[in-house]
Order: sequence, then C-alpha cells, then structure tokens
Amino acid sequence: MEQIQIIDAKKHVGETVKIGAWVANKRSSGKIAFLQLRDGTATFQGIVVKNEVGEELFQTAKNLTQETSVWITGEIREDSRSKFGYEIGVQGIEVIGESHDYPIAPKEHGTEFLMDHRHLWLRSSRQHAVMQIRNEIIRATYEFFNKNNFIKIDPPILTGSAPEGTTDLFETNYFDHKAYLSQSGQLYMEAAAMAFGKVFSFGPTFRAEKSKTRRHLIEFWMMEPEMAFVHQDESLEIQEQYVAFLVQNVLDNCDLALDTLGRDREVLEKYTKLPYPRISYDEAVELLKKNGFDDIEWGDDFGSPHETFIANSYDQPVFILNYPKAIKPFYMKKHPTREDVVICADMIAPEGYGEIIGGSERNVDYADLLEEVKAHGLDPKDYSWYLDLRQYGSVPHSGFGLGLERTVTWLSGIEHVREASPFPRLLNRIYP
Repeated sequence: MEQIQIIDAKKHVGETVKIGAWVANKRSSGKIAFLQLRDGTATFQGIVVKNEVGEELFQTAKNLTQETSVWITGEIREDSRSKFGYEIGVQGIEVIGESHDYPIAPKEHGTEFLMDHRHLWLRSSRQHAVMQIRNEIIRATYEFFNKNNFIKIDPPILTGSAPEGTTDLFETNYFDHKAYLSQSGQLYMEAAAMAFGKVFSFGPTFRAEKSKTRRHLIEFWMMEPEMAFVHQDESLEIQEQYVAFLVQNVLDNCDLALDTLGRDREVLEKYTKLPYPRISYDEAVELLKKNGFDDIEWGDDFGSPHETFIANSYDQPVFILNYPKAIKPFYMKKHPTREDVVICADMIAPEGYGEIIGGSERNVDYADLLEEVKAHGLDPKDYSWYLDLRQYGSVPHSGFGLGLERTVTWLSGIEHVREASPFPRLLNRIYP
C-alpha cells in the first residue's frame, strides 16, 4: 500500500492508499461520518460508512476530535461535489496523537485572539491559502529574476549603517561596536551590482517603529533588485513586468487558495495589463486637493487615505514619481532640472493596500553623495565603502524593494498584513 499526500490524490483514483493527516472538522449523519482531513498539502473529505467498516471503527471516527492526528487508509475516489475533486473512502483509522480542547473552534474569533494563537491559527484553511499564495510569490520571484539574468546575492542581516534613516533601527552590541538589524540590503546590493550587473536579494528586514496598523510589521521580507547601467524609466518597466508576472502566476497556480479566500479573479486579471499608470508627486497632490483632501500640502508624505484614493482613481497599480528630496533617503539621484525632488517612484497597490514598491535611480556623484551623507547627520566613515563605489568605475544604476507581506495581503485580498507573515512579531508577543 502506497503512502501519499492529499494533493496527489488525483494520481491514485481507485487505489487503496495510506495518508497521514489531521482532523480539521467532522460531522456525522446516521450511519455515515464525514471527516475533513488535511495534511499540509490540501484538505479533502474522508467518508466512513458504518456498514462497511463495522461498529468499532465507526465509533472511532465519530469520537475523533479537532486536530487529532491520524493514519487513514482507504480508496481514493472522484468527488464532483467538492472543489478539490477527490475524497477517500475510509477503511482504516489509526490515531497517532489525540487533541483535546483545541482553542480555535470552527467559529468566529477576533484578530487579537487568533494572533495570540498564531502557532495554531496557521493550520486553518484560510491561513493555509494565504501561505500558499505567499509561497507562490516567492517561487515566481526566483523564476522572474533568474529568467532575466539576475543573480541572487545575500546581504548581511547585521549591519553597521542605515540606508533609510537612523530613527527606526534595532541596535545591538557587536563585539563592543554598534550594529543594527538590517532595514534594507540595498546598499550592499549596489556593491554587488557593480560586480555582477543585475542582482537581487530576498531576506528579512526590521523597522523599530511602534505600529499596530493593518499595514505595518516590525519584521518583514523584502525583494531588492539592483541593476547596473539602468536608468529609472527602465527600472519602472522591470517593476511593472515583475508585479504583473506575480499576479499571473498566482492566478495560474493558486486556484484552490483563491477559492478558499473568495478572491475575485477578474479583479486580479486587471492587474496583469501593462503599462501601469504613472503620475508625478506634484500631480498626486493636485489630484488630492481637487477632491477635498485639505490635510495634504506639497512636501508632505502620503498617508493611507491619500494612497488609497490615488490608486482607486486608476483601478490599477499606479506609480507616483519624483517625491520631494526632503522626505526621501540620501542615496537617491537628484532631478536634472529641479533641486526640490529626486528621481524615484513608489508603486501603490489598488483596493486600499498602499505602497508595495519603493525605488529610485541612485546618486553616482561622489562629492554630491558625500554632502548628502553629511546633510542627513550620518558619519562618512560608516559609508566609506559605499562612497568607494562612486570612485571605481561608477555607472548609472537603479533599484527597488518590494515588501513581500504587503504584496501577499493585496493579492490574497485579506484585511490584515499580519495574516501574510507566518510568525509576525507583535510588540508583546515574541515567539521562541
């Protein structure tokens, strides 16, 4: 008898197999018990018929509790009534580990309760679907960049300098020197781009900001490509191609997950159409003011209501170009005809999900970049290696960062970004 996973049931129709699973739920109707079985790959139904298995096995099935682990033997059958399409006619049940008083019952629970039980909530069908979409985005990311001749480089997680600013760093002691959990791998990726041309990284980043909004995490994962000999316009094309590629792969490969989440495929299809709209920061401020937003002035950064309105005005991801220099990091290239803005862009996702990509062309002028380091209150000694890149064969280059969890939240159509992270670090809940 072959041991299989549920996802492979379609390959074994008519065969008697063995499956290790957990009981997600159960119900009984007279002389038939229906078990919802999950094994991590998928969920399907096990049918236990009393007249076929006998009284003892039938009672075992009826007494199974939620999340009890079992070995199930039985025949795989087609099931046209389910979206999965297959079920198992149970012939044998062996209890592996009993579960008693499982805290997440099949009923509504508040977000705080579920986050307190995140280690168990991951077992639910909804979370399973979100993690499948997350996994597909990661898989498709590697495919996209590998197909486009990028090489993956891993920047350090402990760093000695800050690319985004010094106020939101987690500081640690590194053998009597200050070190910080990485905000971004970008500066290191610029060094890698000077060696390999086109590179990308994918890793954890940390922001020491006390935020409990539905959009923010203290720890999240970033995709960060960096490209030598690439100006901003070319970078924007790569960004939109990448995002459209992610959307298409989720549509192609996450059918059951999208069904579980009730995600409208027609809505997602719109996001595969290129090019995405582009507006300047100036135009965005003007658009907001014309539509009654009196809380925004030129020079302000956009908040959630502003980003939502702008994106919804286009019903697609939209690029906002060339933000004020004063609200952006030191490394961005200055605009060729304006002193007050830099060459950068944020991609804002529709449906109220906010910024998913931030990117820019990088400043390649050594003297100018040195002045910007000083102007931002940073120690040039800490950035001497970064400044070196402008002295030894510097070239135009651009890059961007995509936040994984916020992208998962958007494509999944879920409300809270913490659902998109396997183990989100909340302020008072640190998992071991």
